Amino acid sequence: MTDIDTDLNFSAMLITLFKGVLYKDQHPRHWQTLQDHQTRVRDHVAILGLELMLDDVEGHACLRQRPAQDNDTELPRLVPRRQLSYPVSLLLALLRKKLVEHDAGGGDPRLILSREQMVEMLRVFLPPTANEAKLVDRIQTDINKVVELGFLRRLRGQEDQYEVRRIIKTFIDAQWLAEFDQRLAEYRNHVEESDHGA
Repeated sequence: MTDIDTDLNFSAMLITLFKGVLYKDQHPRHWQTLQDHQTRVRDHVAILGLELMLDDVEGHACLRQRPAQDNDTELPRLVPRRQLSYPVSLLLALLRKKLVEHDAGGGDPRLILSREQMVEMLRVFLPPTANEAKLVDRIQTDINKVVELGFLRRLRGQEDQYEVRRIIKTFIDAQWLAEFDQRLAEYRNHVEESDHGA
């Protein structure tokens, strides 16, 4: 392989990484390039105030804004923060918790959930409604947002079946999960306040 080919492969891999999550199963060639040039990638993105988050076991990698140190000059954010709605945040938390339970049970490494299962998971935390169709539509909107964020993937040919992408573990860590009950209490209070305000 020539130097030009190597540089083209490196550039293509880096562009994929800048666009979002790089999955080993979706881009095996880019994944191999990343493995071969991991130090170079880390050095390259560090200049931009980013760090490489790579999980060999789960087979995914992404870039994250490096936390500023006390003596660092604050760089503009290259990776934007996203403000998520309560229902989307709640769905992410419930999916992460479900993944922990699934992993503890062993078996299939992939966690597949139906839209109906996610509706049932969320129903407990949402205000009661007589309009079931409206509730399902609202939850579908939240599911679509989570798909857009890359934490869920629709299964081909099965529109109401979704795979929970394991990258969710990188963004919702063990410490966050440890505070899960407190967060759920906050969500419940938010729902109750919304009910009283309506």
